Amino acid sequence: MRDDPRLPSAPGFWRSPLRGPWFTSVLGLVLLVGITVLFVTGLLSYAAYNPDLASVNDKTPDKGILGFYLFAWPTNPYWLYRLNQGVHVTLGITLIPVLLAKLWSVVPRLFALPPARSLAHALERISLLLLVGGALFEFVTGVLNVQLEYVFPGSFYPLHFYGAWVFFAAFAVHATLKTPAAVRNLRGLWNEREPVPETKPAAGPDTLVSPRPGAPTVSRRGALAFVGGGSLLLFVTTAGQSADGLLRRTALLAPHGGPDPGTGPNGFQINKTARYAGIRTAETSREAWRLVITGRTGTVRLSRDDLLQLPLHSAPLPIACVEGWSTSDQWWRGVRLRDLAALVGHDDDPPDVFVESLQRRGAFRHAALRANQVADPRSLLALYVNGEELSPDHGHPARVIVPAAPGVFNTKWVARMTFGDL
Repeated sequence: MRDDPRLPSAPGFWRSPLRGPWFTSVLGLVLLVGITVLFVTGLLSYAAYNPDLASVNDKTPDKGILGFYLFAWPTNPYWLYRLNQGVHVTLGITLIPVLLAKLWSVVPRLFALPPARSLAHALERISLLLLVGGALFEFVTGVLNVQLEYVFPGSFYPLHFYGAWVFFAAFAVHATLKTPAAVRNLRGLWNEREPVPETKPAAGPDTLVSPRPGAPTVSRRGALAFVGGGSLLLFVTTAGQSADGLLRRTALLAPHGGPDPGTGPNGFQINKTARYAGIRTAETSREAWRLVITGRTGTVRLSRDDLLQLPLHSAPLPIACVEGWSTSDQWWRGVRLRDLAALVGHDDDPPDVFVESLQRRGAFRHAALRANQVADPRSLLALYVNGEELSPDHGHPARVIVPAAPGVFNTKWVARMTFGDL
């Protein structure tokens, strides 16, 4: 079967003259850098949720030692999460053509026979299956999440988190084994005007060079330019969802990209509408709505008019979401969270806070914030945005806004705040 040219297990079945060590090495080194950045920014994104703060924040309660690196997420710089998640999502989408080209370049090895020539070879093949399967799983689930297509057999957060660790472990093993050879391939051929033709395959069934290549229709550098052009196109049509200026108008592939929706002070992106969240006008009216605050000295109930009698402060902050989209800086005005903590006995050292929303369905109806987030003078229970009352879709009558926090922790339609160690 290995020698039958009609079967994919035969080296002669794969006839493209583009395949070879040089082409694969270039793609591999690009992915080495890109996937490493993706993994690091993904871990940072997970840390931004402060999963060790309270069970409500932890979407992966069985992570064990995988949470060894977690730290208290800072509030400075205020655009930190916007930058981190924008890089993570935009880079992931931009790398898709490179990943597909890399998989195409090595596909003959997936069909090589025998499947295992030794124990070491068997382990290498298993790691390759984990690598390819993990890459496809991570990129597919990531793209679906960005496009708000939740068709996963479970929650996106644990699937993507655990999948990332499996994939990156296989990736690290593969990179350790293959990077030295890839660097040698490039050193020997990079200064050539065109890579030396790779028409004579090396010995062994795992070679990438076809023993009977077809006529070339494009050079290897031309093929790389085509892959790079695809990545550039995806970058231009995605990056604007987390950037300001002209790029926002080109973010055609981003569900929250393009020009800011609507007009007026409340004309900027949202994820959940008041209707989706089940918010009723009767419970958010000035007469009916009350904010319940609990802390060291007891419980306080405040109407919106009561909140307006407290000192109000303003802060320019964006909203940044795990899907990679973000708003430009909006001017928020409201009561500082640390001032609300002081109303219930936490005058000097504000503690953590547990925030509950009127929202009836969907994830993150509740959220916990760390003490450092509560203490930041820019952390507000916002009543206004850009000089106007919050619209229902932006969280009227009151919402939380915190610098550098994932958007889901900027709770809308706030009903209760409980201050204390969580």
